[in-house]
Amino acid sequence: MTSTAEQATGSEQSEPVAGGGGIGGVGGTGPGRPVRPGRGARRRSAVASRAPLVLLAPAAILLLALVVYPLVRLVVISFQDYGLRAIFTGEAGFAGVSNYTNVLTDASFWPVILRTVLVTGAMVLGTIVIGMGVAQLLTRLGVAMRTVVSVVLVLAWAMPNVASSLVWQWLFQPFYGVLNWLITQLRVFGDHTQDNWASHPGQAYTIVLTLVIWQAVPFVALTLYAAQSQIAPEYYEAGALDGASTWTMYRAITLPALAPTLLLVSILSVIWDFNVFNQIWLLTRGGPEEATLTLGIWTFVKSFVSNAYGQGAAIAVISTVILGALTSYYIRRLVRSGEEDL
Repeated sequence: MTSTAEQATGSEQSEPVAGGGGIGGVGGTGPGRPVRPGRGARRRSAVASRAPLVLLAPAAILLLALVVYPLVRLVVISFQDYGLRAIFTGEAGFAGVSNYTNVLTDASFWPVILRTVLVTGAMVLGTIVIGMGVAQLLTRLGVAMRTVVSVVLVLAWAMPNVASSLVWQWLFQPFYGVLNWLITQLRVFGDHTQDNWASHPGQAYTIVLTLVIWQAVPFVALTLYAAQSQIAPEYYEAGALDGASTWTMYRAITLPALAPTLLLVSILSVIWDFNVFNQIWLLTRGGPEEATLTLGIWTFVKSFVSNAYGQGAAIAVISTVILGALTSYYIRRLVRSGEEDL
């Protein structure tokens, strides 16, 4: 007669494996075999895997329609003999690399390239330096005054560049411009009521650079202020205990912490300032005597003034390549800085 414990053991051994019967688990999961998900679980998994694609689809469609297709079309036109006839007939012959050859051998090509790089560098440098100063100022203001300054910066940044360019044009207008009137009222520099700022290269660059920098500083200042406000105050307290001056703490604590953000806003500033068109065209139209003729203005002049759309497209492609080369360096540095922080 078997004991109670043996009977219990025998009953446990005789029970079938859950999920299926048969010897050795055949027809069921069996020992060591993974449990297969049900049909409902597989359906939910498939829906979850497609959800990111569905959410990204609208943005991808807009990107293809507004960026990729125009860029591909631009490259195609740069290899075509595209002029007024092609606009009316819709037919353009293949021109090979003649458009690029004409652009590269043009006497204005290298001066325009050099001018564009120098103007972009001046705009970016002025924007970053002034933006850093305004960001530092925001950290030292009270809550009420900081709110007022922030609102003013946002309003200046949100103003359309065409509208601000027209206002700037009115400020520097000869005969009835506000700035000429103020300079004349100082009675120090003589009568400047008839001074045309756009007719002198130095003055033309002055009004263009000040306008672009004025429009770009709010974004840089607010971005740098947001990054600077995240620095732990303990670092500054430790620096003060060590007797470090304000400039020393800014150089040793603030600047290293702002380095990734500074690199990011520099990349964005290079992209924006390299493609500046409205401000230059509305204020100087590339003059005087092509003194402010940049790649963007040259592209417009070739395309819509000379009706050489193929050459204009070639200039635009060259501009894209140069801009890509300039920004790729900064992007690599930004990625490296992020990897070093990790």
